[in-house]
Amino acid sequence: MIKLPEPKVLRREPAEMTRAALVQAALKLFGRQGFDGTSTREIAAEAQANIGSIAYHFGGKEGLRTAAADFIVETIQTVAGPALGNAQAPAPVGPEAAQAQLFAALERMVGFVVASPQAGEIVQFILRELSHPTAALDRIYDGVFEPSHRRLCQLWEQATGEPAESEATRLTVFTLIGQVIYFRIGREAVMRRMGWPDIGAAEAAKVVAVTSGNLKAIFAARKGAKTKGQRP
Repeated sequence: MIKLPEPKVLRREPAEMTRAALVQAALKLFGRQGFDGTSTREIAAEAQANIGSIAYHFGGKEGLRTAAADFIVETIQTVAGPALGNAQAPAPVGPEAAQAQLFAALERMVGFVVASPQAGEIVQFILRELSHPTAALDRIYDGVFEPSHRRLCQLWEQATGEPAESEATRLTVFTLIGQVIYFRIGREAVMRRMGWPDIGAAEAAKVVAVTSGNLKAIFAARKGAKTKGQRP
């Protein structure tokens, strides 16, 4: 990483901190209250910033929503990237290696979506966008949803031999993702039913065990079906 000269870093730091605080405040409030239900005054107060800094850094409230969407894309790419690899030029792997990568991706997904406190605000923001799509959802879809889903489908093809872009594969991958997302959007219900005071690393590990078990069962069923189909 290239380091900037110390004086320049010091001059930039307060502005960068203000910008980051505004993005975090917008992410939280837009997710909780919706875009229309949140005022710039509330955002500035949450970020402990001057209200004029929103226009200065983002050009206004809409620009701040775009910045929040870009933050989500960057965050999820950072989390998912090591497990998913490059969707544009995936390295060729055998079935066993592809399966291992899918298990790793599932574990990483659970660790972030289920256990990370930051994921709560991100998921709330995304759910708002999914309910009332705007240009922010386009950025999230193009930056995260589509490429991540496509990459998982590619891994699924390498793991099972089933075409990556078939309807069945795409639906299967959505199912794998959906079972993880439920533990975030249904977090309160899960904690009550399980008797958990919180969902942290220990609880997330239990979720990983179950979701991984589901994936193993799918692989076993696919393998069994293929073996049966090859019999005379």
